[in-house]
Amino acid sequence: MVETHQIEQMIEPSLAAMGYEIVRVHLSGGHRPILQIMIERIDGREMTVDDCADSSRAISALLDVEDPLPTAYELEVSSPGIDRPLTRPKDFERFAGHLAKIETRRPIEGRKRFQGRLVGRAGEEVVVALDEGGEAHLPMTEITKAKLVLTDELIAAATNNANR
Repeated sequence: MVETHQIEQMIEPSLAAMGYEIVRVHLSGGHRPILQIMIERIDGREMTVDDCADSSRAISALLDVEDPLPTAYELEVSSPGIDRPLTRPKDFERFAGHLAKIETRRPIEGRKRFQGRLVGRAGEEVVVALDEGGEAHLPMTEITKAKLVLTDELIAAATNNANR
């Protein structure tokens, strides 16, 4: 079975040439899996339905040729949305100051779930100002899931970016 990072490597050059960057590639489901590909524009502008449709056609053509999955699957191409997943090191810097939920592979300081304001990165660690006080330094390699929490501040920031 092909790993999602292999699929990402297959499609990344074409998407980059089209002006898009991959946020996440995720495979879920059983009998008929769903291959979810989240993308955003390299220029930072807001994604449109046409952006997703154009990308979906390009990705579909590439996957038809490479045929990386042994069974039938459903392709879903989308933007990451406002309360987006944080998957790349630069995401933790870009969204510093915003509220996030983060889960780790193993317990760090006695727990696996953290919520607080992203401070940014310190080397290979993500720094979070915890809701209950103090800071957590989470190794990037231990983070299994991270996403922004929908807040009025995040909505205002997204609205300001869209109006640029």
